[in-house]
Amino acid sequence: MEIWEIVANSVKNISLLSVLDILVVAYIFYKGYVLIKETRAEQLLKGILFIIALIPISYLLELRMVYAILNKTITIGVLSIIIIFQPEIRRALEHLGRSAFLDKHILADDNAIEDVVSEIVIAIEDLAETKTGVLLAIEQNTGLGEVISNGTKLDAVVSSALLGNIFVVNTPLHDGATIIRNDRIIASGCVLPLTSNTSINKKLGTRHRAAMGLSEVSDALIIVVSEETGTVSLAVNGKLRRNFTKEELKLELLKLIKSQKDSKKITAKERIKKWITKNRKKTS
Repeated sequence: MEIWEIVANSVKNISLLSVLDILVVAYIFYKGYVLIKETRAEQLLKGILFIIALIPISYLLELRMVYAILNKTITIGVLSIIIIFQPEIRRALEHLGRSAFLDKHILADDNAIEDVVSEIVIAIEDLAETKTGVLLAIEQNTGLGEVISNGTKLDAVVSSALLGNIFVVNTPLHDGATIIRNDRIIASGCVLPLTSNTSINKKLGTRHRAAMGLSEVSDALIIVVSEETGTVSLAVNGKLRRNFTKEELKLELLKLIKSQKDSKKITAKERIKKWITKNRKKTS
């Protein structure tokens, strides 16, 4: 009975702010897990949790040397964790920044989005048929200023003809990435960061690794055409999907771009309400 009385008193003392506090912490842990899921950080986190679990066990079993080593490891481990998880921390902060502030890197008009995507897809189809290598990044909420600065600035209207000319072999701008912002080709010949993912298919070349690398540190949509097979791939959020047809690529690009645009219309209150409803459905 005493246990039930303690539980009842605890429930009575819970205020609305306490509930909000719990929901915020739960949301932070949930988003943190989503960010590291299926990455190297997930395995590292499991190792860290295992070490933390060993500390009280070694203390209870009076394993003094083991306890001392583990205790010292945790003491100096904070800095190590920051260094090890640097890519994930950066990605989390960028994700937070994208969610909190409005950007102007996405077209507001649906017709304009469809026109730009159509021009891109026509160019990709033509280049894939001739097995011409392509590396094309569509900027979304994360600004690609650092990448743009290392290329050749163009600032031209997106057109299939211009994109086709840019990627012609042995032309000055074909070897590198072309960046699109809104309805403009901002720069070409840009150098992208290569992925550090060691599990990527060994048959994939530098273009695919560069596409993966940029998708890991931004929300850009990166299109790759293999110069060996003409296969069309799309890298998004650190994942690479291959063998897109013209129709599939167009539908996927429209879905991803419009979803980013529509998400900006949702207020913070609506986001919280949507998250609570979603979790209620999972638990019911």
